[in-house]
Amino acid sequence: MLAQQRQSAILELIRQRGGVRVSHLVTRFGVSDMTIRRDLEALAERGLIDKVHGGATLAGPGSAEEPGFAAKSIRQRDEKRAIAERAATLVEPGMAIALSAGTTTAALATLLADVRGLTVVTNSIPVADALYADPRADRTVVLTGGIRTPSDALTGPVAEAAVSTLNVDVLFLGVHGMSPRTGFTTPNLLEAGINRRLVHAARRLVVLADHTKWETIGIATIAPLADADVLITDAGLDPAARAPLAEQVGELVVVEV
Repeated sequence: MLAQQRQSAILELIRQRGGVRVSHLVTRFGVSDMTIRRDLEALAERGLIDKVHGGATLAGPGSAEEPGFAAKSIRQRDEKRAIAERAATLVEPGMAIALSAGTTTAALATLLADVRGLTVVTNSIPVADALYADPRADRTVVLTGGIRTPSDALTGPVAEAAVSTLNVDVLFLGVHGMSPRTGFTTPNLLEAGINRRLVHAARRLVVLADHTKWETIGIATIAPLADADVLITDAGLDPAARAPLAEQVGELVVVEV
């Protein structure tokens, strides 16, 4: 097989799977490790893939590109549901919690109907809608004001001021990406500001991030990995990512889907 043919086949494989490991490509194509790495370098130089430790992924969007809530809600639905179900086990009656904007936190909100005496602070319109859809006399929902983003998050000075005087037991934080170098990130500068305030307001930080968030990098950092008391992700996470994550976060929880 010519190098150009092999590179086309590698690209198609990455498009189908989202990412591949060098070791898999070596076995599949029967060539050396160095040959595969040269192929990946050639594809990366053309902007078609992103090289990551031990393999490659399909080239992602720019660090400031932000998909809307509806677009994100159809991605990794089973994974997000499994993560939300695990997160719900951390919510106890009488707690004050915060839920950031995001599709995984919105999935969590739908699972909190039976928790008694709950106070929920959120800057997410879908989260508030989910909680208002099942009203309870013993539940308090605090929805911040602010500027609405494509993720249906309320951000800006009004939102930050609303959160700055509050204290909650746990923040459940949805993120756009995570990596050892940049921490937990978002593609929206305004959303980064309100999320930092939420982190500051919480005694405990629980991050909800499916496997596709690994090595995805948004323009703004919310918090370093070490700030997370718990990180809940799914079993699709690259095995090579588990050790560096486990070293930095307080507790790494990997759920089966």
